Amino acid sequence: MLEIALKGSKRYYGWIAFLLVLITIGSMAWIDQIVNGLKITGMSRDVSWGFYISQFTYLVGLAASGVMIVLPNYFHNYKANKHMVIFGEFMAIAACIMCLLFIVVDIGQPTRMLNVILHATPNSILFWDMIVLNGYLGLNLLVGWTCLQADRARLPHPKWLKPFIYTSIIWAFSIHTVTAFLYQGLPGRHYWLTAILAARFLASAFCSGPAILLLVMMVTERFTTFKMPRKALTTLVKIIMYAMCVNMFFFMLEVFTAFYSNMPGHMHPLVYLFAGYHGHTELVGLMWTFIALAAVAITLLVTPKLRNNLKLLPWTLCILVIATWIDKGLGLLIGGFNPTPFHTITPYWPTGKELLVSMMVYAIGALVVTILFKIATGVKEEMGQSQALPCGCSSEDECGCTPECGCTEA
Repeated sequence: MLEIALKGSKRYYGWIAFLLVLITIGSMAWIDQIVNGLKITGMSRDVSWGFYISQFTYLVGLAASGVMIVLPNYFHNYKANKHMVIFGEFMAIAACIMCLLFIVVDIGQPTRMLNVILHATPNSILFWDMIVLNGYLGLNLLVGWTCLQADRARLPHPKWLKPFIYTSIIWAFSIHTVTAFLYQGLPGRHYWLTAILAARFLASAFCSGPAILLLVMMVTERFTTFKMPRKALTTLVKIIMYAMCVNMFFFMLEVFTAFYSNMPGHMHPLVYLFAGYHGHTELVGLMWTFIALAAVAITLLVTPKLRNNLKLLPWTLCILVIATWIDKGLGLLIGGFNPTPFHTITPYWPTGKELLVSMMVYAIGALVVTILFKIATGVKEEMGQSQALPCGCSSEDECGCTPECGCTEA
């Protein structure tokens, strides 16, 4: 099926060329980092994780979010999602690749990755994070590619694949849970030292991940003949709405616990983030922007008329993605490092070269998504599944509408 990715319009090849240019520019910054070390970044002794790990954390949520499309289809027989499952799996593949690449650039020298394998320590959470991420990547490659090949041949999906599909659903929860364990298992970092952190990660993933997927699908619709089933779209938006509400509820629980208990270790990171601490207010404006955008996103999502407005929906999803990115990105990471155990503040902000290297990783992810989605939409077009019915159903054999809707098989 790879030959499908080699056929496209001038606009398609122009986009590929643009991504390759970004990758080349970012690669130069990465080579500089390999030569001169991590001193080109804004990280330090006190802030040993920075922009790279914050992006890794956020993208693990994007990888895990594919389960919100796969699970209803296979566990609840919700067939409206059937023709979007492949896109969720392909998005998870790209997200896993970006996660692994952010780890590669964060450790400084790529050869250091071999230490995790050659000197495996099962009592290390990082070891298990490597296992679950690579395992989830392999599962999605196997399931996604096999299912798409079967669809193209107009054959039923192989029965031997079902155990791998069900395993991938359960595995999706594990990748973000283990990532949360990397944080919440550190006793000296009070902002992360909370049993609810894994639940916060999952709630954030299940709102921001599907939101990003829907935004990419909307772009796909604009440049291809593929159309998302309306039922699947509305269902996924509702899932995003509930997950965002739960995400912010969990955040408020953290705030209540810290200030009602009057525990300095839990209060000070929040004070630093939202009010400043010892004269340092670097992230105050950013964190209040997160609160404002989250409030706007929830308002737009819980109002049915606004939630179902397809012209407004892309803006709503963009607001939600930015809000969750601020909270789960620099907010969560820097809040965990500041104040330090010595009650001092070590400011952190990513350098230009750090951002260029991150741009390289994101461009690689965009390239993977572009190629995989091009293959998927090409197969859907060959099968005649690229156009939605007038009622919004994905295919005539799944339509449960009345003849008045215009569907020939209703």
